[in-house]
Amino acid sequence: MRLYSMPSSGNSYKVRLLAAMVGLRLETVHCEFRSAALEAAKARGALPFGKVPALQVEGGVVLAESNAILCHLGEGTAFWPADAVNRAQMLGWMFWEQYNHEPVIAVRQALVTYPHRAADATPARLADLLERGHALLGVMEAALAGRDWLAGDAASLADICLYAYTHSAGPRGGFEMDRFPALQAWLDRVAALPGHVRIDD
Repeated sequence: MRLYSMPSSGNSYKVRLLAAMVGLRLETVHCEFRSAALEAAKARGALPFGKVPALQVEGGVVLAESNAILCHLGEGTAFWPADAVNRAQMLGWMFWEQYNHEPVIAVRQALVTYPHRAADATPARLADLLERGHALLGVMEAALAGRDWLAGDAASLADICLYAYTHSAGPRGGFEMDRFPALQAWLDRVAALPGHVRIDD
């Protein structure tokens, strides 16, 4: 399988992280923003929605959207709950990540990290994202109070999915992570899982 991946992107990282944790080797094509590799992948039609990550699987079919790729790679592994209710809870968190969490937590990180986004990083927008992001992190904090994982009694795709941008929310996004002790403990648990790799590995 071939993964078209943006090395600095949390959405790409979550796919690489799951692959490492389940011992799956992927041929990785690094497609950083404005890179020749990214433009070549677009020109070849290798990115169904024109963005990364995208995973080419057997038969040449290319899967798009990071969480859909997680489901494809995670089904049948320990990260795919056997219980139907836990599975639905996992998917609920994954939908929430893309619809609520990523548009705030990841966007603030992008605005303060990438030079080409600097023009959009107005003080008012950054302050709004900071306030909204703290509220979202509070949702996770409440959910993790008294429990180890987001869905069921074991780590699932929900944990891998939400780890990707949450683990860098403090250093890259400026969020005050000390306000969320249960969330911090959860980040440590995910980082301690066998096969864990860092975003820059």
